[in-house]
Amino acid sequence: MTAPSRNPFRRHSAAVEAWKSLGPGLVTGAADDDPSGIATYSQAGAQFGLGLLWTIVLTYPLMAGIQLVGAEIGRVTGTGLAGNMRRVFPRWLLTGLVLLLVATNTINIAADVAAMGEAAALLLPKAGLDFYTVGFGVLCLALEVFLNYRSYAKILKWLTLALLSYVAIVFTVQIPWGQVLAGAFIPRLPGGREALTMIVALFGTTISPYLFFWQTAQEVEELEAHPSEHALKAAPQEAPRELRRIAIDTWIGMGFSNLVAFFIIMTTALTLHAHGVGTIETTAQAASALRPIAGPLAFALFALGIIGTGLLAVPVLAGSAAYAVAEARGWPHGLNRKVNEARGFYAIIAIATLGGIGLVFSGFDPIKALVWSAVINGVVAAPIMAVIMILVSREDVMGEFAAPIWLRILGWMATAVMAAAAVGMVLF
Repeated sequence: MTAPSRNPFRRHSAAVEAWKSLGPGLVTGAADDDPSGIATYSQAGAQFGLGLLWTIVLTYPLMAGIQLVGAEIGRVTGTGLAGNMRRVFPRWLLTGLVLLLVATNTINIAADVAAMGEAAALLLPKAGLDFYTVGFGVLCLALEVFLNYRSYAKILKWLTLALLSYVAIVFTVQIPWGQVLAGAFIPRLPGGREALTMIVALFGTTISPYLFFWQTAQEVEELEAHPSEHALKAAPQEAPRELRRIAIDTWIGMGFSNLVAFFIIMTTALTLHAHGVGTIETTAQAASALRPIAGPLAFALFALGIIGTGLLAVPVLAGSAAYAVAEARGWPHGLNRKVNEARGFYAIIAIATLGGIGLVFSGFDPIKALVWSAVINGVVAAPIMAVIMILVSREDVMGEFAAPIWLRILGWMATAVMAAAAVGMVLF
């Protein structure tokens, strides 16, 4: 009997279909590793070596759980987070949370465009740091405003591959796997209060409020982009397929995000920390410091990753702020709409992006504020997460799709960990 031949085209087709099935979860996870996040991870590795690797392992299921909750809220109700909060919670609470989100996002945008400009100045012809900084910011704004949603979503999805540069760096250094595994699975606090502050910053940059709003909103955008699909409360027959897709997309997306964060901390620990470089204030400084220690390839990969992740993250930061404000105010919103159909929504995108660029040139140093903006995110995240968990547990919001008990436990565990880290930082 002749053995059945293997069809390489079938394997290729399966890979393509698997890639197509990924969307909001993958983009959200990748956007978490923005230049400001990279700076925080680099500082953690440079200052504490492998001592805080365990935080990335710990945050993976917690991050995936809370993002899964947000995504399900969007798909089940057909409304974003702020829109659902508006129906249930007092206006003052929603307004306060949204204003904090907009403020921290604008600072993050400033830090990100500055980092992209610095990275470009290291790699590209000397056109001037200001030119690259403004250029990247304006490019992100133009793409978000003028491209239709489907085209833009595809661009964001392909930009997630920029994070592979940080995976590639691993192959440029010698790795003591025994020490790495110990750092990853044995929790310790190497440095007292400073380490605790860094842990809050790591949690804040990994489990970030803007990610909650973005992924929920993108699930709603997907509904509007595909008229044959519906909110699950109105079409429960679609639930098995869609909830399975959301789960796969979210767990893979958050896994990709945390794997990259893990590699950044590991690489900077084994290079910068091992050679006595304990302070990293900018991502460009981290890239430059890698050149004499790990070689020009590691330097180039690190710098290219800063630009690629910035192009992905800046629109997510601006967009999540716009979704939150527009939903809270009841304005028309969504990247599926044209500018004249959602003027307030696009105005917030422009204000956040241009405001971030303006901060870079105002004398305010957004790079030095990077870790502290992550700390603020860590403090703000806990009350927002508590609100999200209340929403997903209410039958008047979710109908028959209120979160199952295991997801409620995971979500409340994530909320408790974020609250404990923030309280610990204040008290100790």
